[in-house]
Amino acid sequence: MGMEVIMVKNYIVVSGVVFCVVAVAQASRALMQLPVHIGSFEVPVWASWVAFVVAGSLCVWAFRSKA
Repeated sequence: MGMEVIMVKNYIVVSGVVFCVVAVAQASRALMQLPVHIGSFEVPVWASWVAFVVAGSLCVWAFRSKA
């Protein structure tokens, strides 16, 4: 196994972990109904559920493609 293959696999693992952290953070925000404001705009809670699904899907994809 070449150095490039090892680096790519490490990149995929790191990406998967980052997406997992983001997914957990979004789910936590949604479950606790925490308010998020961007300027004067309040981000609706359903947006966190969408972000959870997207980040969770990317996490699963990263770990499934590692093999």
